[in-house]
Amino acid sequence: MILNKTDLLNEISKWRKDNQTIVLTNGCFDLLHNGHLRTFLEAKKMGDLLIVGINSDRSVRALKGSTRPIINETDRAELVSGLKPVDHVIIFNETTVAQLLEDIKPNVYVKGGDYTIETLPEQEIINKLGIKVKFIPLVAGISTTELVKRIQNANF
Repeated sequence: MILNKTDLLNEISKWRKDNQTIVLTNGCFDLLHNGHLRTFLEAKKMGDLLIVGINSDRSVRALKGSTRPIINETDRAELVSGLKPVDHVIIFNETTVAQLLEDIKPNVYVKGGDYTIETLPEQEIINKLGIKVKFIPLVAGISTTELVKRIQNANF
């Protein structure tokens, strides 16, 4: 289910009363692929509820350049929300997930194995809030950037 911040925070307060473990992961998810699905499946195993933060179109452009995103934020959010392990999706405008971490205060924050705790831009807020961080190994040869290159190099 795609929620705005107010509705998500209201739901989170209910989940906390029920002692539910909240897991957050985030990304652009521009071209959804098997690596994303595997990350969601692994992240879901770490708690009761999986929230996926999706970068807005504006923040994707700031991070990836003017040719991205390929898929608009509404469609990306709808696709991700339809995946079995995903409980809720929220679109955020910032280039980092620091504010979302501050708002949600998840029990667990999950990122792909291309990051380390030292390279996470959100490291300061993670440490401040005592959020557990887990890294999921990447699926070799599968990334949105790689898919874009393969499409651009295809001879149709």
